[in-house]
Amino acid sequence: MPKCLVTGGAGFIGSNLVDELIKRGDEVVIIDNLSTGRKEYINPKAKFYNIDICSKDDVKRVFQNESNSSEIDFVYHLAAQMDVRKSIKDPLFDNEVNVAGGYNIFNCALKAKVKKVVFFSTGGAIYGNVDSPADEEALPSPDSFYAAHKLTSEKHLEILNKLYGQNYIILRPANIYGPRQYKGGEGAVAAVFTYNAFNNKESIVYGDGLQTRDFVYIDDVVEACLKSAESDTQGIFNIGSGKEISVLELIDVIEKINNKKFQYKHYKERIGEVRRSVLDCNKARELLNWRAKTDIKEGLEKTIDYFKNILSL
Repeated sequence: MPKCLVTGGAGFIGSNLVDELIKRGDEVVIIDNLSTGRKEYINPKAKFYNIDICSKDDVKRVFQNESNSSEIDFVYHLAAQMDVRKSIKDPLFDNEVNVAGGYNIFNCALKAKVKKVVFFSTGGAIYGNVDSPADEEALPSPDSFYAAHKLTSEKHLEILNKLYGQNYIILRPANIYGPRQYKGGEGAVAAVFTYNAFNNKESIVYGDGLQTRDFVYIDDVVEACLKSAESDTQGIFNIGSGKEISVLELIDVIEKINNKKFQYKHYKERIGEVRRSVLDCNKARELLNWRAKTDIKEGLEKTIDYFKNILSL
């Protein structure tokens, strides 16, 4: 039975991952300071530490305690400052969490002789504006401190591998959406729109709405995490649908699902946001045997049903 440590395990992506790991019978340890994660998302079968990834002493103590009882096989590092706009307003804080905090986790994983680190980076934000689907060889072009700091953490992992042989996989996900997503942070437009649509609230479209994104459903992302840990390969992998859809097209899909007009108004474009984003995921298909299975309509239907269920309780 593998033992897994998940940072950010009380968050949107992390909690969904933890649930699947528990379902498989894995032993799971969570690190989360609940700054954006939620207590109700924590699987009761997981061991939970309410600590900050930036605290060297606390993180070191967790790794030591858990390694003493049984070796940690895999570390999934998902905890992050995830708001692009906040990174622009406060780049030093973003650096502290996404660079220093990330290195703290990587360094403790190395000392604990963890078999593999799976790191959640970012796809669209790192590649910036693209003319065609970006593959892993595309030149990074960060437009925000968030993207720059995620890229820095990627380099830290690569260096730890070169110097000390730390095994790793870096995932560069597209815009993830689905149940439990916060109505904020990177790529949360689907969560905001589906939530507002169900509650008959007006949404905001920044710019002309023709900016495109690659949306990938949470269940597909969790599967990519599991296959990354199990794989013998390492390196960087894009995780997306490989299809781009504009914000206005997203609205059209939501309108058809709800069978009613979507309420929104236009605001000016926000700085640091990418105009066109779509990922080439052939490498993940070939080396991880992974592909996105959930189309946008099915994924949005599941997301809307989730909001209907929790808001009707």
